[in-house]
Amino acid sequence: MKKDDIVKLTIEDMSVEGQGIGRSEGMVVFTEGGIPGDKVSARLTKVKKNFAFARVEEILEESPLRNEEFDCPYHEMGCGGCPMGKLDYSAQLRIKEKQIKNRLEKIAGLIEPVIHPIIGMEDEDNLDQGSWRYRNKAVFPVSTGGIITKKGGIVEALSEPAVGFYRARSHEVLDCGDCYLQSMAAVAAADALRRFMYEDNITGYDPKWGKGLLRQMTVKTAFATGEVMVVLSINGNGIPGAQKLVAMLDEAISQVDHSLESVVLNIQKDTGEKKSKGSLKDSYVTIAGKPVINDRLGDLEFEISPASFYQVNPVQMKRLYNKVREYVERSSGDKKPVLLDLYCGIGSIGLYCAHMAEMVVGVESVKDAVTDANRNSVINHIVNTRYLCGRAEEILPDAVAGKESIDPEIRQWIRKADVAILDPPRSGCGEKLLDAVAFAKIPNIIYVSCDPATLARDIRILTERGYRFVEATPVDMFPNTLHVEAVTLLSRGK
Repeated sequence: MKKDDIVKLTIEDMSVEGQGIGRSEGMVVFTEGGIPGDKVSARLTKVKKNFAFARVEEILEESPLRNEEFDCPYHEMGCGGCPMGKLDYSAQLRIKEKQIKNRLEKIAGLIEPVIHPIIGMEDEDNLDQGSWRYRNKAVFPVSTGGIITKKGGIVEALSEPAVGFYRARSHEVLDCGDCYLQSMAAVAAADALRRFMYEDNITGYDPKWGKGLLRQMTVKTAFATGEVMVVLSINGNGIPGAQKLVAMLDEAISQVDHSLESVVLNIQKDTGEKKSKGSLKDSYVTIAGKPVINDRLGDLEFEISPASFYQVNPVQMKRLYNKVREYVERSSGDKKPVLLDLYCGIGSIGLYCAHMAEMVVGVESVKDAVTDANRNSVINHIVNTRYLCGRAEEILPDAVAGKESIDPEIRQWIRKADVAILDPPRSGCGEKLLDAVAFAKIPNIIYVSCDPATLARDIRILTERGYRFVEATPVDMFPNTLHVEAVTLLSRGK
């Protein structure tokens, strides 16, 4: 086989990158545009020694697993936001469950690991929208096709504003009038920004030249309260006509029965020193309303600030946190445990489990998030929490060693910790943190991961440090995308 050959394939599986997987002449072919069960005619785009890449030219026979209700025009135009959208939801769940199992076996080296059935969304979830409109956070990149600098230093846009998402495997912004994953409040806000930029000739940021104003817009929607925050990331000190934009956002969001409570500028001013880590000055300025919005999870209330991390799927967040509670109870027995909430963010997981615990100690490197966590404890009248701002891989060894840099009370609680809850970013924990957890000899670990590969890598490291994998439960936090969350329980000893 060689490049540009036409091959006929039956798509048997889907890769973690969203490509259909088929075989031709014994060679694995990763195919753009096919889903499991499709029979296709595909053109080879690249041929390696043991595998090849292809693009579907024609679907000869459609898969019975196709979701015929999925009709997003922007997907057809190349938007990479929901690569599994055309696949029946039950089939999506099977693929994601299989991905967790494969990673734990191949990367972590586990033999027949105990993996419970994936927790998916139900048809009646999210006001009967099921696995759609579930995201409470939308990040819209903004572009005006580049910029042009005219005589006198006047910067103008090259084309009409695009507020949407990136085309698959590119940094080209596709203007999207709707997105089935986002809240209606987020879609309304994007439309208002698009109209404002067009009417007032506002430029999008051009990374090639380091000029232009608007970088992206983030919309946070509190599903339980209906409150909305809009964060506008800009390359500058302000937006001309900002109050007009606020009024347009307020009107658009109110028309979909939500309330705009906060508009914040995220100032990311390009200093021109592109290769320097400090080349962006990053700060937040509230220009309308409150600096936070409020949401609820079960009996708890949370304040959400512009930079704080909060799970994007509120329906599945509760199910995931309930699984964490179950693992805390199982690993602690009748005892009220001391919990270490590492990468605690605004404290949501630890606070959700606080009633079960003797004490919760949260560690977070982002100062604003620690402020939010303390505030959320006060709002919910929870007194058995303590928070530290810093890197857990440094704080844990210092606490165990008895260094005076750690508050004596907190130091003693860390030494008594029964369970460490790890909820790292997609990149995983990193070996230094895992070494610190092992050094502290914390009996049990509950690892919440949004990336099966880094989860498996870190579990392999932990098993080498004396921990035993007990079980994992996948949770579909991101329906119609390639991502999947998992909650894993590990314990020390054989």
